[in-house]
Amino acid sequence: MRIISGEAKGRTLFAPRGQETRPTSDKIRGSVFNIIGPRVVGARVIDLFGGTGALALEALSRGAAFAVISDSSRQAIQAIERNARNVLKDEYEHRVRIVKLDYRAAIERLDGMFDLVFLDPPYRLTEAYGDALSRLSCRLSPDCLVVLERLKSAEITLPEGFARRDVRLYGDTAVEFIERTET
Repeated sequence: MRIISGEAKGRTLFAPRGQETRPTSDKIRGSVFNIIGPRVVGARVIDLFGGTGALALEALSRGAAFAVISDSSRQAIQAIERNARNVLKDEYEHRVRIVKLDYRAAIERLDGMFDLVFLDPPYRLTEAYGDALSRLSCRLSPDCLVVLERLKSAEITLPEGFARRDVRLYGDTAVEFIERTET
C-alpha cells in the first residue's frame, strides 16, 4: 500500500500483522478520493477505525488541514504512528492526533468540528456505523461528508439527520457517501 496522490505520493504504508485489520485497497481509496476531490482541501478529518491510517493520511497528503485517527488495537496504533511519521515527516506533531481508544471513548474526547469522516469498522460491527454517526452528530460541520465502507450485503441503518447521497460498489465492498440533512 502507498499514498496515491498529494504531497506524500508514493510513500509506503504498513499494515499490522494478522487478520484484525482490513486495509482499504489502493483502488478503492483512489476512487473515493477522486469522488470527494476538492472537499478534502483544508478539511478537519476523523477516522474512528483507523487500521493503518491510510484514509486519513491520504486526506492529509491531499491537503486536509488536520486529522484525528483512532483505533482500539495496539498493533493498529503502532502501524498508524509509523505511517503518519513516514507520510507527514516534520508536520507529524501539528497535523495529526492518534488515539488508542474505542470509537465511543474517542468521540467523547473530541474537540472542534469535523468536515470529513471515514467510517470503516470491522464489517461484523454493523451497529457501529449508526452508533458512531449518532455520537458524532454534534461534532460535524453542517456540510460534513461521511465516507462509509461496508460489506456490500450489509444493511446499515442511518440515524435521523443523515442521508445517503451516493453508493459505489467494488466487488463485495460498498462505499457510501453520506451527508447531513439537518444542521
